[in-house]
Formats: sequence, structure tokens, C-alpha cells
Amino acid sequence: MKNTVDQSILEFPLYIANKPVKTGQWLEVQDKFSGKIYAKVALADDKILEKAISSAVKAEQEMAALKPFQKQKILLHCVNRFKEMRDELTQILIIEGGKPKLAATAEVERLINTFQLAADAVTTMDEGRLMPLAVTPAAAAYSGMIRYVSIGAVSLISPFNFPLNLTAHKIAPAIAAGCPFVLKPASLTPISALKIAQVLAETDLPKGAFSILPCPREHADVLVTDDRFKLLSFTGSDQVGWDMKARAGRKKVTLELGGNAAVLIEPDTAISDALIDRLIGGAYSHAGQVCISVQRILVHADIYSELKKKLTAKLKKIHAADPSLESTIVGPMIKDGEAVRLKKWVDKAEKKGAKVLAGGTLKGVLFEPTLLENVDESLEIYQNEAFGPVAILEKYTDFEQGIATINKSRFGLQAGVYTQNLNKMMYAWDHLHVGGVIINDVPTFRVDNMPYGGVKDSGLGREGIQSAIRDMQEERLLVIKQ
Repeated sequence: MKNTVDQSILEFPLYIANKPVKTGQWLEVQDKFSGKIYAKVALADDKILEKAISSAVKAEQEMAALKPFQKQKILLHCVNRFKEMRDELTQILIIEGGKPKLAATAEVERLINTFQLAADAVTTMDEGRLMPLAVTPAAAAYSGMIRYVSIGAVSLISPFNFPLNLTAHKIAPAIAAGCPFVLKPASLTPISALKIAQVLAETDLPKGAFSILPCPREHADVLVTDDRFKLLSFTGSDQVGWDMKARAGRKKVTLELGGNAAVLIEPDTAISDALIDRLIGGAYSHAGQVCISVQRILVHADIYSELKKKLTAKLKKIHAADPSLESTIVGPMIKDGEAVRLKKWVDKAEKKGAKVLAGGTLKGVLFEPTLLENVDESLEIYQNEAFGPVAILEKYTDFEQGIATINKSRFGLQAGVYTQNLNKMMYAWDHLHVGGVIINDVPTFRVDNMPYGGVKDSGLGREGIQSAIRDMQEERLLVIKQ
């Protein structure tokens, strides 16, 4: 963070109470592949945060009063503008996030889809329900109605790895639920959220309805602790998330945190090129910096050798590379510190007897896609979220034991199970301690309308448009005596 920066680089304002503002304080944003300064974004201080919060509170009544057609018009404007901005947004993701081009293109489409789903939801979701109250003789003359109403102002904190789509998963439901919001984007990738803000500023949202504020963590703490917010929605690391929940006070809290996702492959699964490609995509896309990235691959003993041979052979042909190339699967990690951390974990595992089947080398922020086997279960690379291009291959012999092995993790976001056996599918659904069970695919699967979130250290609550809208509403009961 600096007060002065070379004026030749791009400048982006923050948005406070719907309006762009340049503060004179700047955060430098690097090109994650080259390491060069790409842009600078305006930084918020305590005074700006206070103005944003008070403006959001003042906007509560007007936001709550928006009719479905008004919300739909706002959300569809965003859909249409994002379509026009496809190329620009893709390029921003490549540069500020180091996201490979094909993955960046896909994320822009998910941004569009997420706002479209929210636009659809405001005209299709129930606004309430009737409730029978005459369940005792004393209540025979009473009937009840429940209406869903906006919870009020909400605070939103989004992560670096999907700076468009995971930001959209907070903003679009807030608009649909009628909640003014203050959002802090990740400091490593703030420009994507500011481009969303640029489009929101073109709409008829009430004055003060939104603020998008890059800021240092110490200033952002008010988003956690201030009781004027009725909900905190955070996506990020488990340590930070649970600490926030402990300090959040009376407000609702939803947390989408880390994972250590596993996929289990039964012997009735064909070891096809498509399967191998799916495992590689699930484990190494965006350099493994995905909460549901495949980290553990459990393979039945009967097919272990065949799958290991095919996976290793294909993986050795893939290398970390320039994210602007369409051929790139594995781009740079987000910063040097994260790459060094992961390298230490891999080196420690190797010293403890793990075998490096592919990869294992690091050059700057380019971490070669790495596959390990015989990893000690007590090590960080096994216990924690790698959040990098590393996967672990392990053998199992009994299906139920394989499920139990997956459950040993302190995380529980999603798990994948390849099986053609209906009973085993149902067993997995019944017994896996995760938020989502994916059958005949990797756990790295998400559609933007599905309930998405985890259990255990992976979080609390569910994202997905309709789930998030309900989190941002409360039930208001009307009782009528006849």
C-alpha cells in the first residue's frame, strides 16, 4: 500500500453509497504471472467505512420496498452489461488473479448466470406461506400467515480465487432479498468486484444501497463487529472465518470456508481418458486454488495400478504456464508466500517417505502439478487444505472403510464417489460428512443455483442463489383471530 504510484498504470475508484471515489490512498495490484504492477485501486479508511455503513442503514427501508419487477430490472441490466464486458472481465481475471484463460472465460459466464438466476428468483420464489394455527381447541379461531422480509443491511467479504463469481454470489442475493450491502473484496484481486460496482452504479438501486470498498484488514474489522449489520457473509480460510464468527455479535453469520476434498473411485469405474482428464481438471485447474479442488484421490486396490499409471503419464505432460494461453491448465499461484508454504509441505512429506509421482518443483509462483503417494496422514499436506496444485493418491480395499477415510478430515465441503452401484451411492449420501456428495464426478463441481457449503471446519450455511436469499430474509408472522 502506497500513497503514490506511477501514473502510467490503471486507476480504479472504490464505490461508496453507489458512487465512485478516489481517496488518494492506493493499493497496488500485481499481474500475478509477471509480478509487475498492473493497476492501483482506491483504499477506504475508517471514515469511508462509517459513511458506507450509515448509508446502507439509511437505505434499508427503500431497498426492502423494491418490488420484484424493480429488482429484476436491476439484475437483468447487470446480466446484459456483463455480456458486453466479457472480454474485458476475462482479461482482468487472467491478470489480477493469474487464472488460466479458459477458466477465466468460464468464470465470466458463471457471473452472468448467477445474476440471471437471481433475476429469475425474484419473480418465482414464494414471498411467504399460510400456516395452520388451529392445532388445539384454544387456537381454533386463529390462522397464520408468514411473509419473508429483508433482514436489513449486510456485510460481505469475498475471496481472491473467484473474484467475479463468488462476489456475485453475495451481491446478487442481497439485491434479490432487498438488503443494502457493504462488500470488501480480496486485496489480491479487488478489480473484478469494482467492475461489478461500476455496473451497479448504472442501475436504479436506492441511494446508499451498496458500497464496495478495498481496505486493509484492520479497517475491515468493523464489517465483522458492527451490530448495525444483520448478517455477515464471508468466504475464505477456516481460521479467519471461525474467528470472525466468534466476534460477530448478534448478527447472522454464513461461512464458506476451506476444504480438503476427496474423490473415491470404485473398481466398476472405467479408467478412461475422460476420467483422467476430469481428475486432472479437478485437482489442478486454477493451480488448485479452489475450495473443492481434488486433494485426495482414493482408488480401489483392484484398479489402483492402472489409474496411477495413466494419471501419472498424462500429468507429466502438463506444466504450469502463462495463464493467458488457452492451452494452460495450471497457472501461477496467487503469491510467493503461498507457493513457498506449499513447497515446504511437499518437501516435508517427501522426507517422511512420500513418493513424488509427478511435479514437486517450484519456479517463482509456478508450481508444477504434483501427485504424491504414501503420504503420512499426520502431515500438513494431508490434514490441511493445500490450496495449490497438489493431490494425494491413496489405495483402499473396502468401500465403507474408504468412506470412513474421507470422513477423517476436519473439513467437509464436498466429496466425489465413482460407482455404478445404487446401494453404495446411497451409503455415501447417508454417511459422508460433507455438504454435497457428487456421484460419478469429482467434488470440484458446482452449478450456481445449487445449495453450496460445508460442515465441520468447512463452514456454516449455504450459498446458491435461493439459499442465500433466504439467509438474507427473516420470517414475519401475522396472526388473525376470526
